[in-house]
Amino acid sequence: MTQNIAALEKFQNDVKDSQVLWALQDIASGDWVVMDSMQYEETEVMPLWSTQALAQKHCVEEWEEYVAAPISLADWFEFWLEDLVEDDVIVGLNWVGEEDDIELGLSEFTEALGQIEAL
Repeated sequence: MTQNIAALEKFQNDVKDSQVLWALQDIASGDWVVMDSMQYEETEVMPLWSTQALAQKHCVEEWEEYVAAPISLADWFEFWLEDLVEDDVIVGLNWVGEEDDIELGLSEFTEALGQIEAL
């Protein structure tokens, strides 16, 4: 749990100034990367990164047709959150593709984002 808190605080610090999250989006279709959770059965996870550089590193191999795409915090709260809750999707925090990647529920993640969203 301590690892989750430290990772979430780092994510918050990285996003605080930019007010932007990063995800991977397919260039042709506009679809976003959502995959099976490594930690929870029958759960999907949307990997998110705190910087464009971290996200862009994953635009290789199976995701070579994807780009690191920004999601503003304002858009996260206005458009994304409700859809992800309805689809029961969780988030992968600065995901790297390993079994110990941090996956968080939307409520915990969004509460943390709410603490840094600029008004």
